[in-house]
Amino acid sequence: MEIELWWLLVLPIFFVLGWIAARIDIKQLLKESRALPRSYFKGLNFLLNEQPDQAIEAFIEAARVDPETIELHFALGSLFRRRGETDRAIRVHQNLIERDGLSDRQRLHALSELGQDYLKAGLLDRAEDIFLKLRDTDRDEEALKNLLEIYQQEKEWAKAIAVAESMPDHADHVWQKEIAEFRCELAANAMIDGRHDDARRLLDEALAANRKCVRATLLLGELAAKVGAGDTAIEHWKRIEQQNPAYVSLAAEKLMAVFIQQGRMEQGIELLRGWLERHPSLDLLEAVFRAELDNEGPAAAYTLVREELRRNPTLLGLDKFLEAQILVSPPERRADLELIKNLIHNHTRRVARYRCDACGFKARQFYWRCPGCGGWETYPPKRTEEFDISP
Repeated sequence: MEIELWWLLVLPIFFVLGWIAARIDIKQLLKESRALPRSYFKGLNFLLNEQPDQAIEAFIEAARVDPETIELHFALGSLFRRRGETDRAIRVHQNLIERDGLSDRQRLHALSELGQDYLKAGLLDRAEDIFLKLRDTDRDEEALKNLLEIYQQEKEWAKAIAVAESMPDHADHVWQKEIAEFRCELAANAMIDGRHDDARRLLDEALAANRKCVRATLLLGELAAKVGAGDTAIEHWKRIEQQNPAYVSLAAEKLMAVFIQQGRMEQGIELLRGWLERHPSLDLLEAVFRAELDNEGPAAAYTLVREELRRNPTLLGLDKFLEAQILVSPPERRADLELIKNLIHNHTRRVARYRCDACGFKARQFYWRCPGCGGWETYPPKRTEEFDISP
């Protein structure tokens, strides 16, 4: 009975205290909202309605009325940068950094925004200086990611490796693919300069970082072929089928060149035919077609393409089939076949593209790094039409 009486006394007290606290919070909120310029709310409304130009004008007016509104200046700078007005964004963030009374957190935020302004403007050296200052601060991870982007744009691959290996999630193998690609870039440069030992070491390190790095295996084959080790080159390229069979087409022409050099053209064609049967692709068909044409002549090349077209019907395959048919047809039929082929070819030129899996960017040639989004190994070595017809 005493306990129930105690609760009856305490509950109203808690209720009254809660009501008082709520009233205080509401009064404080109303006071703060009245202190904000009306143009601030107009700017927010424009932003919500996706009208950035009008939002900027409203925020400029609000900042003029109340210069002490720090967050408003951050919003302005961000809007300027999104619109491509990097000069104005830089001025906003520079003024913030020079302002007295900023907390450490706000100053770091302003520095980070200024670095992104410089990055967007293409002033990579200034952006690099900013993000180096942000290392070992609360914005360290953000600084690392921006530095990684800068070093990739500048092709400073050694610095890019050092940054990627400093990432907090590096131990989880998140960045191993990128690190392997950076080493491949260094190895490719070493091969151009004739530093074969350095190139081989870098490619071995790339495979140690990512054992499925097809590019490293491809370059190891090229390096072996360059120094006259044809058998070793072939063995490297054959390993691509175990790493990722979709990429065997990238080694097809190089592999055939080595087989021809060794006088073993038929063995090379047999290997490529096996790849084509197991991992059909239009680029691989092109390599086998050229090899058959040189070795057995037009009739064998025509038979190859006809069988492949029946197995994998595509417009690009039809274009290749018409090319083969022209070679084996009598002269009086070639003019009509060439007319049909030209019509087909004009269309296939529009679909014969490689497409990035990450952003959809299309290009005529294969890239290890997408020119659109900057992703590594996001271009499968297949033409667009092959994706469009896949189940």
